Amino acid sequence: MMGNGIVAWIKADAKAILAIHEHVITNNDRLSVTHNDYNTWTLNIRNVKMDDAGKYMCQVNTDPMKMQTAMLEVVIPPDIINEETSGDMMVPEGGSAKLVCRAGGHPKPKITWRREDGREIIARNGAHQKTKALAVEGEMLTLSKVTRSEMGAYMCIASNGVPPTVSKLHPLVQVPNQLVGAPVLTDVTLICNVEASPKAINYWQRENGEMIIAGERYVLTEKEVNMYAVEMILHIKRLQSTDFGGYKCISKNSIGDTEGTIRLYEMERPGKKNHREEDLNEVTKNEIVLKENRHEDSARNQNGRLYKERGTDAGIYGSYASHTPTKQWELVKLITMSTLIVLLTSTRNLFLLLLPLSSTNDSNQRSNNDRRRKSRSNLNINTS
Repeated sequence: MMGNGIVAWIKADAKAILAIHEHVITNNDRLSVTHNDYNTWTLNIRNVKMDDAGKYMCQVNTDPMKMQTAMLEVVIPPDIINEETSGDMMVPEGGSAKLVCRAGGHPKPKITWRREDGREIIARNGAHQKTKALAVEGEMLTLSKVTRSEMGAYMCIASNGVPPTVSKLHPLVQVPNQLVGAPVLTDVTLICNVEASPKAINYWQRENGEMIIAGERYVLTEKEVNMYAVEMILHIKRLQSTDFGGYKCISKNSIGDTEGTIRLYEMERPGKKNHREEDLNEVTKNEIVLKENRHEDSARNQNGRLYKERGTDAGIYGSYASHTPTKQWELVKLITMSTLIVLLTSTRNLFLLLLPLSSTNDSNQRSNNDRRRKSRSNLNINTS
């Protein structure tokens, strides 16, 4: 206010008086007027909206009247409209695909398409015309006669000079090491690489669905690689037997979600492995000693002396010592059967030999009896 003049704020394009002196006239609780010193008046607008854009006039009621105008431009960062933007699609090789991306904001955002892997986008016009470019502008991207080399993620980037620039990218999770091994009571680190836009919510789970919470033994961190990519890191301290199994790194945003799986398995400590090898060697030595004792026992005869085979090598045990218990039993049965056959054969021969001898003795005995009868009869005759 200058002298006795009164300061008023007016929305010029609407011809509406907003405030007089320090009193707000309009019914808008987002407006306020401050008077800092003798000749400085300020109109404050909180939570600016698009409707607040336009020409404002500061008028001083003096003679002559004095005024000053200012233009308020409201800018809105770009925002991709998911309902009007293409999602994942499947196209046969040789077919065509149309990708659409729409975004809101003020000024109107500019749409740019890029491949997520950094490769060139191939545009075909006609039968033989083909152009390649790292970026293609426009809300619609048309791909014709697609080949398998064109598979992948295509990013829709919206920008209007108002930060931040946004893009649409379905979450993508890459696992550098899907199989990780570590011994018990050691520390291990699991890593997943995530790419997504809009920014995704990332978290870890066990394969049974149990969410992993940061604590004394679990340390969860995220390392930002660029505006689209982050590195998920899970550090597990003092591994226990219950820690081994599957782990899932999950990423979700407004477009969708995806996950990667890491299998953690137990490895033996180097010292523990050496102890096990020593134990196995000791067991093997004991088995060898036991086999040698059995070998020596099987080679003994009834007198307790080692039986040695007659041959060029006097240090080699005889055939009895070389047989296993089963083979020894078969050998004993064979010897027993052979002995029985020999005995039966010998008995038969003896019987055959004895039979003629018995016949001869019977004949001799009958002859002697006849002689005795004759002699008795002669004696009787003489006596008479």
